[in-house]
Amino acid sequence: MQTLERGLHEEALAQADRVLQIACARSLTIATAESCTGGLLAALLTDVPGRSHVFERGFVVYSEIAKCEMLAIDPALIAQHGAVSREVAEEMALGALKRSQAEVALAVTGFAGPGAEEDEEGLVHLACARRGAATDHREEHFGPIGRAGVRHGTIRAALEMLEEGLSK
Repeated sequence: MQTLERGLHEEALAQADRVLQIACARSLTIATAESCTGGLLAALLTDVPGRSHVFERGFVVYSEIAKCEMLAIDPALIAQHGAVSREVAEEMALGALKRSQAEVALAVTGFAGPGAEEDEEGLVHLACARRGAATDHREEHFGPIGRAGVRHGTIRAALEMLEEGLSK
């Protein structure tokens, strides 16, 4: 692993450890629903020794059909708003709660790299849902910083949202 990548991973691992400490202290479990990060958030949350038991499950739903089949997203919602939208991110988080035993779910959907002409490279929607609470949304515009850069930025933003969601 290159020095920069190692440093980013160590920083993200420390951030994940803080999130998992909060979840442990509050006896809460976490689920993830990931599109553009392809399971990186789930992998990071299970990399922390002694705390991965608070991670309940993860859904990697890269395609539109996977979002519909695994998280019960209405295909009409995707057709109306697009797979990369606030509406879909929020439904992904709620779907992860419905399809798991977790108390908190974090969802991400975005354009990590160049796509169709109308797609904004680096646009990411995140949503954090907690049973019995309002679903939070965050929109990030990372720009054309490459797939790895968008994914790293998304992981940092997702961990921040998780920390906030667990602290409610």
